[in-house]
Amino acid sequence: MGLMASLKAQKAYALHGKGRTKEALEAYEEAVKAGLDNPRYLLSYSVLLIRSGEFEKARDLLKKTEKAPGMTEEQKTQLFTNYAACMYRLGSIDKGISLLEKRALRAPSGMLYQTLGYLYVEKFDPSHLPDFAAMDADNEKRHEEAVSLAREQAQAAGVEPSLPEPPVSARDAYLQQKERAAKFLEESIDYDDEDTICLDNMGQWHYRVLGDKEKAREYFLKAIELKEDQIDTLWFLSRYALEEGNTEKAVEYLTKALDGRFSPLNYKTKQDFEAEIARLKA
Repeated sequence: MGLMASLKAQKAYALHGKGRTKEALEAYEEAVKAGLDNPRYLLSYSVLLIRSGEFEKARDLLKKTEKAPGMTEEQKTQLFTNYAACMYRLGSIDKGISLLEKRALRAPSGMLYQTLGYLYVEKFDPSHLPDFAAMDADNEKRHEEAVSLAREQAQAAGVEPSLPEPPVSARDAYLQQKERAAKFLEESIDYDDEDTICLDNMGQWHYRVLGDKEKAREYFLKAIELKEDQIDTLWFLSRYALEEGNTEKAVEYLTKALDGRFSPLNYKTKQDFEAEIARLKA
């Protein structure tokens, strides 16, 4: 990496730290054009792009960053988690989950437990239940094509064909992965029982996936005790307040979240919070 790229990257990083997002984005872009290949700055740029909603651009940058020299294991984990966040927001949550599952087997970390745990909650929320019939039909078609290709190749080589196994039913595969997800979320608490994001993930798993609001509340209360301004936790605590008829408390929870730094992996956006506050005050 040349001196010009380095200077531009340092300028962008400083602007980023001061919250001057627009200027930082422009400076990062100039640094990339000048040949930036330092993973530290490239990853910081990807975070800024993701927070700005430029998921496709962030994804493409992360593909380039994967080839950057001298990347540490921690930086590789950050690259995978950032990439998975992009895939989730671009409608490919399964690809994001698959990447993080492989990385978690190799190098488990708090960042992986946080990100993969949340993606599991999103995937297995009953409101996102997939069309199993359509998935089975697609898998069967792919299997038939694979069988046909295997027969053709075997015939051309004059050998007996080695045929692929028939696909597992989509529902069974879904339930198997859901079981693995539940174990992973438990492992995340064992890994660090004071990680507030993992505690919130577990709360959301019980609330959204299992429908056990009382069990979920235990995790939300522990999370908020450790970090009083955790955005998602405040949203769910506001739901309990409303169920108890305490609108004032609900608004208090929601208002406290507005000063937090929202990310693409928050359950609700800042606009959602503002709209809910306005609704409750009306």
